[in-house]
Amino acid sequence: MENVRNTVRYPALHENKSLFQRRASVWAKRALDVSLAGAGLLGSLPLWVIISLAIKWEDGGPLFFCDRRVGQAGRPFRVLKFRTMVPDADQLFGPKQATEDDPRVTRVGRLLRATAMDELPQLWNIFKGDMSFVGPRALRPGEIHTRGDGCISLLESVPGYRERHAVAPGLTGVAQIYADRDIPPRQKFRYDRLYIRRQSFWLDLRLILLSFWITFQGRWERRGRKL
Repeated sequence: MENVRNTVRYPALHENKSLFQRRASVWAKRALDVSLAGAGLLGSLPLWVIISLAIKWEDGGPLFFCDRRVGQAGRPFRVLKFRTMVPDADQLFGPKQATEDDPRVTRVGRLLRATAMDELPQLWNIFKGDMSFVGPRALRPGEIHTRGDGCISLLESVPGYRERHAVAPGLTGVAQIYADRDIPPRQKFRYDRLYIRRQSFWLDLRLILLSFWITFQGRWERRGRKL
């Protein structure tokens, strides 16, 4: 992880804006994150109770899944999610991304993943500043990807991986909304770089509203177009 922080050259953000505009953009994004995360944590408390009861009812396992993720500038942080897979899934199957009809995912987990309700605990990460509402998806250190030819590779070796760390990871983003779930990571990282170049308060707001619509329709796990 130190190598990532020391060697990566992050793309310049807001390079055509004045110092005041750059600071205003950062403050506006942070204010949006804190206000929405705070309201979301309070407003979603009844859902926490219902989800917790459903997870316990299905298999009696842990309620939460705690994991390390890579944040802005390559800094690691711990993230909390409602558990959607069988207990000890990483030990049994390895730390790989979920696939269609993944045998690790529980019945309750499929509903939570389709509506993104499993990520409600990450509102606390946003409130603390580890994450933002909008940004590249937070990846695990050492996460692997199975290529089309069956070979396994580290995501850290995929071109575009390091550039993603120029901004804080997000619950939603351009790649999460517009990229097909099954396209190669290299193509997903292009969506992330596009967001980094074009990010603005209004783009963030638009992506958040689109994300609420996808959640309402339960299309987060859908292959192909979500909108």
